[in-house]
This record gives sequence, structure tokens and C-alpha cells, in this order.
Amino acid sequence: MIFGRSDRGKAPLEPVTLKILVAGGFGVGKTTLVGAVSEIKPLRTEELLTEAGRPVDDISGVEGKHTTTVAMDFGRITLREDLVLYLFGTPGQDRFWFLWDELATGALGAVVLADTRRLEDCFAAVDYFERRSIPFIVGVNCFDGAARYPAEDVRQALDLDPGVPVVLCDARKKESAKEVLIRVVEHAMAYATDRRATVGT
Repeated sequence: MIFGRSDRGKAPLEPVTLKILVAGGFGVGKTTLVGAVSEIKPLRTEELLTEAGRPVDDISGVEGKHTTTVAMDFGRITLREDLVLYLFGTPGQDRFWFLWDELATGALGAVVLADTRRLEDCFAAVDYFERRSIPFIVGVNCFDGAARYPAEDVRQALDLDPGVPVVLCDARKKESAKEVLIRVVEHAMAYATDRRATVGT
């Protein structure tokens, strides 16, 4: 039998796997971002919005939305040969927030997606990650027809710490979404290094 030549003595490369959360308000583009970058068919737990949910689901500003994530979205992307991200999109509605603690366990960091037309919808996510000391960045999803604001204006409106990155993105586009994920990994790694240095002093 003839086999292909292999690199003898070289152990197969085991990639580092990291867990990243994608959070934010209802209809802000979390499912879209996970689907845009995932190299596997994303797992989605979307259900149709119903009349029964109308009294508790605020769909102002996203009236055209007909489905909602009820548990999580899941996707995977290989950033480098030795680095794989597992993406967990959180549900955006208040009534599903009890799932966040489970999803956040073991997360390296998070992306808080924001829509400048409904910026207040991401306050809860920002609050959640600040209180739990989970490093996060804010990704401003630039919807068609929405006003564009400089990142610094968004930072001030959300009252973010100076060290929290704010990036503009289009959650529908793979390269744009990938850049957001690269930024959150870089930020989380820098955050972890800073914390180790602080503990060591």
C-alpha cells in the first residue's frame, strides 16, 4: 500500500478553542452575525412571534421581524489553524435572560451588538458584562437607513469605560463580522493580561 508522505515526529496541532458570546437587544442582528461567519451550519432556536407574546415583546423599531431566538444561536469559526471560536448568540428579550448565566459560563469575552436607532436596548447587556467582569466590545451594527455616528459618540451615549472598544460593522457581511470577533479576542486577551499584572503587584 502507498500512503502519502507525513511529517514524522510532528504531533497534530490541537487548536485552542474559545467561547464568545454575541449579545444585545431584540432584533439587533445577533443571529445574522453568527450566521454570517459560521463555517458550520449554525444552530438556531428561532420561533415565530405570536399574538400571545405581543404584550411582553417590544417590537417597536423592528416591526418587520417575525421570529425570535428563544434559547441561543451557535456557530463556529476558525480564525487561525490554532484558534477556533465557538459563538453563542444570546436571546434578546427580557423573558429569556435567565439563560444568560448558563451561556456566559466559561466565556472569554462578548460582543454587545448595538443599533443606533434603539441604543437603549443594549444597556442591559453592557450592564450584565460589566457586573460580571466579562470583557466585551460594542459592535455598532450599521443598518441601512440608520444614522451613522462616530464610535466616540456611541461610547459617550452608553457611558462606557475608555478601554471598551467600539467598532462599526455590518453583521450581514462575513469579513466585517470576522473583524468584530478578532477585536473581541484581542481585547479579552489584553484584559486577562492586565488582570494578571494587577494581581501580581
